Amino acid sequence: MEHHPIIVSQDCGHEQTAEVIRSYGNQIKFIQQPDLSPIVIDGHVKNKLLTGYYKISRHYKWALSQVFDVFNYKAVIVVEDDLDISVDFYEYFTATRHVLEEDPTLWCVSAWNDNGKQNFIDTTRPDLLYRSDFFPGLGWMLTVSVWNEMRDRWPKAFWDDWMRESAQRKGRACIRPEIPRTDTFGRIGVSRGQFFDKHLKFIVLNSQPVSFNDKDMSYLMKDTYDRQFYSEVYHTPLVSADQLLSGSVDRTVRVEYKNNAEFMQLAQRIGIMADLKDFVPRTAYKGVVSFMFHSHRVYLTRPEGRTEHYTDKPKIRVA
Repeated sequence: MEHHPIIVSQDCGHEQTAEVIRSYGNQIKFIQQPDLSPIVIDGHVKNKLLTGYYKISRHYKWALSQVFDVFNYKAVIVVEDDLDISVDFYEYFTATRHVLEEDPTLWCVSAWNDNGKQNFIDTTRPDLLYRSDFFPGLGWMLTVSVWNEMRDRWPKAFWDDWMRESAQRKGRACIRPEIPRTDTFGRIGVSRGQFFDKHLKFIVLNSQPVSFNDKDMSYLMKDTYDRQFYSEVYHTPLVSADQLLSGSVDRTVRVEYKNNAEFMQLAQRIGIMADLKDFVPRTAYKGVVSFMFHSHRVYLTRPEGRTEHYTDKPKIRVA
């Protein structure tokens, strides 16, 4: 891969796995995490339920350090071993890298859409890309400048939720697609299949290649994007959740939520992902979650003019 060198980082120490990786010869760079010691916190070995999260975070820090600090790459695309990639995966990241490097209000590009099920996406528009305040992960790109911010603060566990905290985001957004460029087959793992059977296994993988390198990607730059975004979203007719769910809506509409608890209740009724991380709904940009419903675009929004995140703690439990 001349333009996209592949580095495979192994953490498990499993020799048969290592043999398979070595069989690819000089097509890849193979590195192995040297620290396979038990996780010890406050003098105690962590219980098995949490050990995996600590090991994953330790491995991420080591592997990213190898990529940036040893091999001296300027950007990396992180792909976990339980992901498939789309036909235009590399072109998607090649085209968006320039925007990521030029716009300081961005800090990552992700291949993932948390609401990327068949009935919530526009399958006719594989070219649609968005800005999002939510870090999606699951196939994502970061630059060395972001790594330099994080290296010394990298968490001991739950690295992905740590990435979603405002202290790391610093008001910056990620780019994410309408139709995912990855999907996951990882039902069995550290998270014990959380969300997999009800959600993750239904995520659509894009099969229609898009020539992103031939497109003008400057519309994703903040000033241009925000101007069009606010105009489009808040000039859309406002309807109630009951009207939407009745199936009578035949055009692009907007539905408002007034706080985080109301967002979660509406999301559950509609069927999209209902949880928040650091008060940010999955896929949201400026509090707006965009998805398809009965073949029409829906914007689930806060009242016009409310661009800050609600910081109330929802008192309902999401199953």
